[in-house]
Amino acid sequence: MTVAALVERDGRFLFVEEQIEGQLLLNQPAGHLEPGESLLEAVKRETREETAWDFEPQALLGIYRWRTPDRATTYLRFAFSGAVRNHHSDQPLDATIQRVIWIRPEALRNHRLRSPLVMRCVDDYQRGCRYPLSLLVEPNDEY
Repeated sequence: MTVAALVERDGRFLFVEEQIEGQLLLNQPAGHLEPGESLLEAVKRETREETAWDFEPQALLGIYRWRTPDRATTYLRFAFSGAVRNHHSDQPLDATIQRVIWIRPEALRNHRLRSPLVMRCVDDYQRGCRYPLSLLVEPNDEY
């Protein structure tokens, strides 16, 4: 299970360029849940670790399933839209992150993306897909 943050500012989206198996790929700030972590905690942590920005989720963008071309792995991705504040410029980024960029969606089509879900999330965001965070019910949530 993975989480991803989609942040738009002035027509540009927050992305990371990652070194994955010898390739430079673009992705939203994203990653896996750690034990005992909620989805919202995970997306905030991953965004901070990969971009040095504090992320505040505002909506669930969608839940996406993708199977790798070799069908060896299936990903379940919870994507959140939201805003960033407080950039920590002195913070080191995750080892695989080569750079953090703000990029226009049309420019994404000229880059190698981590998975087809990357562009799908941007397209869904531009179509206005937003679901309330209250859809998420986690075991420790109180009623």
